[in-house]
Amino acid sequence: MLKRTLHAFITAAKGLSLTLKHLFAARKAREELDIKQENYFEKQQGVTTIQYPKQEIPIPEIARYQLDVEIDDCIVCDLCAKACPVDCIDIEAIKATEVIGKTSDGSVKRLYAAKFDIDMAKCMYCGLCTVVCPTECITMTDNYDRSFAKLSDLVYEFSEMSEAEIEEKRAALARSQAEKEAAKRK
Repeated sequence: MLKRTLHAFITAAKGLSLTLKHLFAARKAREELDIKQENYFEKQQGVTTIQYPKQEIPIPEIARYQLDVEIDDCIVCDLCAKACPVDCIDIEAIKATEVIGKTSDGSVKRLYAAKFDIDMAKCMYCGLCTVVCPTECITMTDNYDRSFAKLSDLVYEFSEMSEAEIEEKRAALARSQAEKEAAKRK
């Protein structure tokens, strides 16, 4: 019993000494350092957090944060959705009756993006979708500070088509296909 009591006091003393060490070290505020500096992690001193949002830790250039889609450059190839290991990208395409236009890299657009949603609550920030995109329209930004009260607000909708436009494009495609079938029968 005496041995257990002694062990309890020793454990409590170790815990209190660690707490006091952090308490006195907390007087020294953390300095903002550039992550590119040599020995960045060894230069971190002070145990208090930075004063966010007044102070921010620098972000590395190759950081993986929020996804962004330049929908005008998207050819709706669906490669990003197929490459996504957690199925957070939801794309719905409507075939155009003629060439829609060209992207910034010169690729021809033949599909309308009726739906292009990314559920950032599911996203694991692997970056595979950005790697497979042939037109490089999907990128990872350096924006990491997005917090919402509702989980549904984390579904980012990039498609710019209204419901009326979607129905109009589907009707035009159906008419075009019907005309082609009628031409084949003759």
